[in-house]
Amino acid sequence: MGVDQALGQALPDDLAELLRECNGVTHRGMDVIWPAEQIAADNAAFRTSRDFADLYMPFEPLMFFGCNGGGDQFAFIRTPARDEVFVWDHETDSRYLATYSLEQYLHRALREASDWYR
Repeated sequence: MGVDQALGQALPDDLAELLRECNGVTHRGMDVIWPAEQIAADNAAFRTSRDFADLYMPFEPLMFFGCNGGGDQFAFIRTPARDEVFVWDHETDSRYLATYSLEQYLHRALREASDWYR
């Protein structure tokens, strides 16, 4: 089963293409882009956790696909579908714009320090 079937949401085209090419990107020990299996599993876990439901805003509109290594997660908004990359701050439950595209996200994540999005 693919990510879109598992989550009931279509992958952004750029992310789907990248996953077909390499199925994830790791850089300096960080999972810049998770493998497809991890995208499906981690998003399902976030969406079904009773503990998370009590602590955070709903995760259904988001599709997480990578992290910074310290707990913050990167995501696309899928409801409504958008091409920008957002970051979810796990300490404050803030969700804010990180970059305007997956390409821009990759350029910044692969060239700059782990907290480049702050």
